[in-house]
Amino acid sequence: MSSKPPRRAPRQQRSRAMVERILDAGLAVLVEHGYERAGTGRVAAQAGVSPGSLYQYFADKHELLARVIERETERLRTRISRAFVRHLGEPTPERIVRANVVTLLDTFEANAGLLRVVYEQLPPSADAHRTDFKHRVDELVATALQLQTRGGERVEAIAWVLVRTVENVAINYVLDPPPLGRAAVVDELTALITAYLAERLDPGATASTSD
Repeated sequence: MSSKPPRRAPRQQRSRAMVERILDAGLAVLVEHGYERAGTGRVAAQAGVSPGSLYQYFADKHELLARVIERETERLRTRISRAFVRHLGEPTPERIVRANVVTLLDTFEANAGLLRVVYEQLPPSADAHRTDFKHRVDELVATALQLQTRGGERVEAIAWVLVRTVENVAINYVLDPPPLGRAAVVDELTALITAYLAERLDPGATASTSD
């Protein structure tokens, strides 16, 4: 009785797998060597493919690394957005804020190498990826705030300020750690955001508390 040869995966599926393999290699090389030294030769060697095979999917280094950064920033955004939604179930605003601060620091610390590339090494032509990530988080924070207020332009302004403030503190903490414990940073950032939101979303509550 003759055995049938194993069926090969469809060509499109094999192509997707190859692209993911190259992108995984691109990420590893990018984090280890930095943007300038992350050449296609290094990526091909890391992926275990020939440079010719790599060029079947990516025209040059810049297109490849742009795809790597796009994929990874989307993964970061997805992780943060899922946490935002999950933490909305916390019983108090302070607990919601603290949980999100912890998630943000966890996510940034787990991807410190990529963040260093994105925030310190990207050429001006690739800066759109960093800007797009900020805009997506802006939208996410604004959506969360819509659940606590009537909305409008004020919510967009609050979201913009919050994202820039938290981002800068978190990024600086991860890339240039201060002589502070992580718990202290979480406490101070939580207090800052909680007080700001209380005053901006419900000024009357702050006024009555201070009386």
